[in-house]
Amino acid sequence: MVHISKLPPATQTSMANLETPSFADRPFVAGPALSCRRVAVVSSAGLVRRGERPFVSGDTDFRVIPAETDPGDILMSHVSVNFDRTGFQRDLNVVLPLDRLRTMADNGDIGSIAANHYSFMGATDPRGMQEHARTVAGRLKEDQVNAVLLTPV
Repeated sequence: MVHISKLPPATQTSMANLETPSFADRPFVAGPALSCRRVAVVSSAGLVRRGERPFVSGDTDFRVIPAETDPGDILMSHVSVNFDRTGFQRDLNVVLPLDRLRTMADNGDIGSIAANHYSFMGATDPRGMQEHARTVAGRLKEDQVNAVLLTPV
């Protein structure tokens, strides 16, 4: 990703003045050891499966990436012109580390991998994403996920 100092001055100002949500409290959640947890990935890389509608600027919804999806069928439709896709092109695990999670599950470091993982468009105003985030949280709960790896892009 490009450093903010390399962006045009208007973009620097816009990004520096973005309004971000604040939360009154931060819940502490206890739970099982990592070796017993079911792990999912939630990314903001704008990932889609081949044939799906790509993300466009302003999208606040999400895409489902089933764990068994062939890596060659996962595309990035991130709309930011400032985003460097080189890492993704070389290794999908940079934004969707399913191979690493599989290794961890095989080694007993984590309990299991979720059936589905989720991608949002990172270059989006987060205030419009609340409803979709709640939907994803419900789906994660249904899949008995009790640990989420966030891969912000």
